[in-house]
Amino acid sequence: MRSEPPQHPGMDRDPGYGQRHTPFYSQPDIRIYELNKRLQQRTEENLREDSDNLWWDAFATEFFEDDATLTLSFCLEDGPKRYTIGRTLIPRYFRTIFEGGVTDLYFTLKHPKESFHNTFITLDCENTTMTTHHGKPTFTKVCTDGRLMLEFTYDDLMRIKNWHFAIRQHTEMIPRSVIAMHDPAMLEQLSKNITRQGLTSFTLNYLRLCVILEPMQELMSRHKAYGLNPRDCLKTTLFQKWQRMVAPPANTERPPSKRRKRKASQSGQGSGNSSNNQSGGGGSKKKFPTAGRKRSAESDLVLPLDEFGESHDL
Repeated sequence: MRSEPPQHPGMDRDPGYGQRHTPFYSQPDIRIYELNKRLQQRTEENLREDSDNLWWDAFATEFFEDDATLTLSFCLEDGPKRYTIGRTLIPRYFRTIFEGGVTDLYFTLKHPKESFHNTFITLDCENTTMTTHHGKPTFTKVCTDGRLMLEFTYDDLMRIKNWHFAIRQHTEMIPRSVIAMHDPAMLEQLSKNITRQGLTSFTLNYLRLCVILEPMQELMSRHKAYGLNPRDCLKTTLFQKWQRMVAPPANTERPPSKRRKRKASQSGQGSGNSSNNQSGGGGSKKKFPTAGRKRSAESDLVLPLDEFGESHDL
């Protein structure tokens, strides 16, 4: 009897058409399942320099937005650390994990909480385990526990916009058969951890380097786009920044006021009304003394035109 392959909870059966995915926007944890599956498809033939770069770029394009950020926070012997890298550095981050001796990488989420917003979906999992398998010096399984907080775009692609993994602790496990070898030198070597908070030395060095590389992204993109040498890229970038600093802000001139036009015509009407009132022997409009001071045009209050097209002064 032919056995059916196990189905993921996010898949359903479509008779006659095999398996199909439910829409990504309804279940964000499916994207983590797809990310794990994509990492397991990384074969030995993709480990060459050129093809490996293309593979990791395609991986990041599939699962991360163009303006995505990835943040790792953990505590080392010298205090807490927090590293944030941009989209262009994310492919290299995942690659350094495998360059440090890792042969397998996947994430396990237990009881994630999802919340839907207008433009994005958040996934918060308090109990997340990042599992890595190391082949040297002996087979070691490293389980890194922490909290994973993700923001997905609310569309069909449902790519990651923000990734934050807060590491709490890690555990390194080796086979029992290796401990049974009563070799003091081997036991001494196995007693030392091969990672720090679940991260290899390759990854930690890369994160420290990213502190320098992240501000230089503008220079790198300019070099890639225009083919300038590093010195010219720096000169051009600094000159443009200086131009933005010394340039006057746009739209600084006040638009011409329409009040002045109205007031000019209304002043004549006001004088005519005043003369009429004087000749008429006193009207209902109260007069204010104006001798010895100048009348300011800004102090006039003008009412809108009435239905007969006339304006009135207060």
